[in-house]
Amino acid sequence: MRVAITIWDNRVSPVFDTARELLVAQIDGQHLLERKQEDLGQQALGLRVDRMRELNVDTLICGAISRPLAEMLAAAGIRVIPFVAGDTEEVLAAYLQGGLPAPSFAMPGCRCGQGRRFHGRRGNCGAKPRYASQNIEPEKEKY
Repeated sequence: MRVAITIWDNRVSPVFDTARELLVAQIDGQHLLERKQEDLGQQALGLRVDRMRELNVDTLICGAISRPLAEMLAAAGIRVIPFVAGDTEEVLAAYLQGGLPAPSFAMPGCRCGQGRRFHGRRGNCGAKPRYASQNIEPEKEKY
């Protein structure tokens, strides 16, 4: 599995839509196998989704993210864990231990536990979701 974390100055970048770098980690269960930094530059939203697919990212951990971009990533089969803040190494360690999303890594001002995915609308700030519909998950194929 590949996990990407937006980075800025060794912290989770505050907004995925404008983030320029990613930490991409290859993991197996709770074990980190490989890690590398990737440049996103100033790509348009659709190109960011394409880049995530090229990198074979399964899960994106990021700060704020626009609804259209989150929906494009979900449609591409990429799970999004949004509104995360903190040191990238600590966030990666928490993810490996199954500790994300978590209020301790929520962005400042998040209203955790209110069952919202996007601030002011449906924002999931870091509290573990109570219902499956609170996650930004890839669309499941329907047969």
